[in-house]
Amino acid sequence: MSTKHLFLFFGSIFSLLTFACVPPDKARREGCKIKVGIVFDIGGKNDRSFNAAAWEGVKRAEEELPICLYDVEPGNPTSIEPAMRAFAEKNFDLIIGVGFAQGPIMQSVATDYPDVKFAIIDGVIFEADGKTPKKNVASLVFREHEGSYLVGMIAASKSKTDVLGFLGGMDIPLIHRFQKGYEEGARAVNPSVRIVSNYVGVNDAAWNNPAKGKELALAQIEKGADVIFTAAGNSGLGAFDAVEQYGKNEKGEANRFVIGVDSNQNAVKPGFVLTSMVKRVDNAVYDAVKEVLEGKFEGGFHVFGLDKDGVAYAMDKYNEEIIPGPVILRVEEAKKEIIDGRIKVTDALAN
Repeated sequence: MSTKHLFLFFGSIFSLLTFACVPPDKARREGCKIKVGIVFDIGGKNDRSFNAAAWEGVKRAEEELPICLYDVEPGNPTSIEPAMRAFAEKNFDLIIGVGFAQGPIMQSVATDYPDVKFAIIDGVIFEADGKTPKKNVASLVFREHEGSYLVGMIAASKSKTDVLGFLGGMDIPLIHRFQKGYEEGARAVNPSVRIVSNYVGVNDAAWNNPAKGKELALAQIEKGADVIFTAAGNSGLGAFDAVEQYGKNEKGEANRFVIGVDSNQNAVKPGFVLTSMVKRVDNAVYDAVKEVLEGKFEGGFHVFGLDKDGVAYAMDKYNEEIIPGPVILRVEEAKKEIIDGRIKVTDALAN
């Protein structure tokens, strides 16, 4: 073990003790067959978005399957690797990393522990050749551009100003995928629609700054945007506050709308959320745990698009009266055409 890894090892043991000294009730039962550890990004499992979706998936697995579940909320990026190594050193059966930013860390840890199984959400881990997917890592990736296309259609159909907003978190190719799909879907409905876009920042802090998110959303509204799609993690909650600030009209309908992301956020600000572009991170994580339990784990790419209900737009009691039936019919037709390949949504991450 190198000096670096020795240092990280002792840090890992300390980290593990902080969260494992009081194991969950499920960990105490005799029927527990595998140990699963999940390491969240700095947004935390209660961000009501990306991390929350992953949390929902592993909690459902804990409730339904004979597993011991441990979780870590690092708080800062430097705490991620010690936590992940602590799980690996304890020979956990599956270690889940939440978010692309954990990619380089998991690359290193999974290489050092080739007999331990890992899964990463929104990341791809390769062997040393940089081309072959790592055998002990399941890379759970989504076609966000497909779901974003559909919510873009809904946004353009609802807009009265022909100006839409897009609020991204960290300015990276993955979030450009959301933006591009959203723009193409909106322009499929209204070719002359104008889209104002902003990003919260260029580092990990961009995911956890609601105040900045609100500031940018208000600026977009001042430029005419009446629907804002946010793909910014916890920072996106600031956009929810921004649209709520503009209140409702005499008919009781919101004057400005936000579109949620990753989890179904329709209930965060009822009436102000037009819809949510849902990534079924919960299902992907649940399936990964189940596959390990059943001895069916496979490393490499696991891709979730519209065809597998991996992405979708959310409809429920909170927005069913906001979106007219004809709009839903048009969006559903587009969904079929995307699945059939008749509509090709640009994947900004591949270009």
